[in-house]
Amino acid sequence: MSSIDDSRIFVPLNIAVLTVSDTRSLEDDKSGSILAERLTAAGHTLAAREIVVDDVDAIRIIIKKWIADAGVDVIITTGGTGFTGRDVTPEAIEPLFEKRMDGFSIAFHMLSHAKIGTSTVQSRATAGVAGATFIFCLPGSPGACRDGWDGILAAQLDYRTRPCNFVEIMPRLDEHLRRPKAQGATA
Repeated sequence: MSSIDDSRIFVPLNIAVLTVSDTRSLEDDKSGSILAERLTAAGHTLAAREIVVDDVDAIRIIIKKWIADAGVDVIITTGGTGFTGRDVTPEAIEPLFEKRMDGFSIAFHMLSHAKIGTSTVQSRATAGVAGATFIFCLPGSPGACRDGWDGILAAQLDYRTRPCNFVEIMPRLDEHLRRPKAQGATA
């Protein structure tokens, strides 16, 4: 079980929130608002917030822009993780992952199952790392966003969480880009 180590200082992150929906606007986007409110209440900075239609190319344009932005440490998406024909968030984002985070999906489904039972199988929540940026894709329901933030992300995005957290490994996410060439290797 994780716990907060009060001897460590909180490290605020810059987190971008993307709502994937054909029907929402910033005024009625409950899920995006829940994430924005929770992350700022925790002490993080809302680096950006947008809404995009359920379209692979449109989603990728925003996600790639945020991955390339040194002012964005984490991206959280909400929506588009179901099975309908319009649900394309995993298809848009997973090909961008350098490393997939299978444990996130498992942890999310465990939390969700405790609340909604077998209906959790209707979500394709996913996560990974791209360009030294953590990306978490949550379902579009407000309840799923609360569960994902409160049950997983709040702790893992807090440097004080023990025994480990994502913040402490952030400086090492791009090691593969800085790795020296092996001896005898040629350019």
